[in-house]
Amino acid sequence: MGMEENTAPPVEDVVVTASDGRLLAGRCTGPVDGRPVLFVAGAATGRSMVFGAELLAEKGIRLLTMDRPGMRTSTPDPARTIASTAADYRAFVDGVLGESGSSIPVVANSQGGVFALALALTGGASRLVLVSPADELAHPAVHAQLPSEATALADLALNDRDAAETVLAGFDAAGMEAMVLGGSDDEDRAFYTAPDFLDRYRRALAEGFANSGQGYVRDTVLAMRPWALPLDEVPCPVTVLFGARDRVHSPDLGATLAERMPGAARAVIPEAGGALLWTHAAEVLDLAVG
Repeated sequence: MGMEENTAPPVEDVVVTASDGRLLAGRCTGPVDGRPVLFVAGAATGRSMVFGAELLAEKGIRLLTMDRPGMRTSTPDPARTIASTAADYRAFVDGVLGESGSSIPVVANSQGGVFALALALTGGASRLVLVSPADELAHPAVHAQLPSEATALADLALNDRDAAETVLAGFDAAGMEAMVLGGSDDEDRAFYTAPDFLDRYRRALAEGFANSGQGYVRDTVLAMRPWALPLDEVPCPVTVLFGARDRVHSPDLGATLAERMPGAARAVIPEAGGALLWTHAAEVLDLAVG
């Protein structure tokens, strides 16, 4: 369960054209004939952010990642919504697989969770694994568990969207890296600053903050405002995973989120923290493919 080894799996960059002509760019990592699994990455990270790369050949998995609109070479979409982002993911998967109406296992991390949930509600996920998912801060039961300083930006996004976007537009890759490292405990920080991981993370952040950070700003405002998703109607099996040392993504380690999805399984890994996705990549991949 240690850090990923520096093993380079096959990588293919792909571009899919959406029905409105926009470009959706991403990457396939792992064996070409592997079982496809979509990974919806967290805040401000593009196609380079993967997990379990050294395990993909052994497990026969091809990991699909996409730059959300506005990131790297995916066409910006100023009118983007949670629903349209889910539709883009579905179009991307369909384009990569060469078929329509695809439903494949989906893994989502941190702020990517809301988009994966929306995708699952469209039938695009055969199974959903949420690893350290960020909570819906606007949900009353979550909002009440947090101090005012933790909800200030979400409150601003709800009451003055333009002002929140202005605040977020002042953020950059270096600021995001500093925030993540500053909010991590010693064990997670040691993992995040290991050369192999930090190099990959910085590449993914460069993708995420491309185009003056348009993709990051839109992502974050959408995630901070009310999701308006009927989570009790998610049709596929859902697993919510948290590390017991995680003090960043949820005030109750996903308990409220899991309770909103009848039948969802939830597990808290005692020895893990916010870096759970990477330190326990084998377990996550096994859950994804059932």
